[in-house]
Amino acid sequence: MSIAEQILEINGIRLCAQSFGDPQHPAILLIHGAGDSMLAWDPAFIERLTSGGRRVIRYDARDAGRSTTSPVGAPTHGLNDLTADAVGVLDAFGIERATVYGMSGGAAAAQLVALDYPDRVAALVLSSATPGGPGHAAADLPGMTDELMAYFSGEAPTPDWSDRAAVIEYLVDAERPFAAASRPFDTEARRALAGQVVDRAADIAAQLTNPFLMDAGTPWRDRLGKIDVPTLVLHGDEDPLFPIEHGRALAAEISGARFHTLTRTGHEMPQRWDWDAVTAAILALADSAA
Repeated sequence: MSIAEQILEINGIRLCAQSFGDPQHPAILLIHGAGDSMLAWDPAFIERLTSGGRRVIRYDARDAGRSTTSPVGAPTHGLNDLTADAVGVLDAFGIERATVYGMSGGAAAAQLVALDYPDRVAALVLSSATPGGPGHAAADLPGMTDELMAYFSGEAPTPDWSDRAAVIEYLVDAERPFAAASRPFDTEARRALAGQVVDRAADIAAQLTNPFLMDAGTPWRDRLGKIDVPTLVLHGDEDPLFPIEHGRALAAEISGARFHTLTRTGHEMPQRWDWDAVTAAILALADSAA
């Protein structure tokens, strides 16, 4: 069961959210990555979690989807605000504790939720993440691949944001270098999703610009050992932004964390061939925290 998208008044701003499954079931809160919106979470993947007896909530972070946006190029918030927003979403739905699942930049926020609001987190899932979050130095870990660095050095100029077709192609081209190189890039599927993303964005320019400019706050890698909830770390074996050593280091620094390799996966959501194993691992993790 899902309900229509709703606008929540949280921390003086508006966040768009959607709930799936039985409201009486234990909750999983999904936090998408920078530049994405809640559409990054595939409803078919969410259905696997709700079928396992979980309520699932996804939402648009600030500057994403239908939520409040800042002026393009000048975000008025930092990562700590996104962390407080995640807790605000739980409050709005009357949820005391939840399994918090963050992807990439969302995983950075999820780490901080677990550290700064430990009583609100029953379990933690961190995907495509680096210990301490993006924007902070990790000299002991490998940097992005040469191929991705070359992409950034020759990155295409931003499109005319009023040109829907051009923005869709820009989105597709921006996703391509982050995908696994060992499998064909599904251009048509990416284009279809990009169309949905563009059509529901309050300000697509803000969504694709501001998350990469906001303040990441004080580094917190040295605090990771204080996380004491069941934790699962998911990481693609072909992640070009945060090579898999980042995920392994993150798991090693959180006591008792489990590590799961996402096969033939880059810096992207778990792929369908991994869904059975990933959802089983998430549900088992949540059960261990019950």
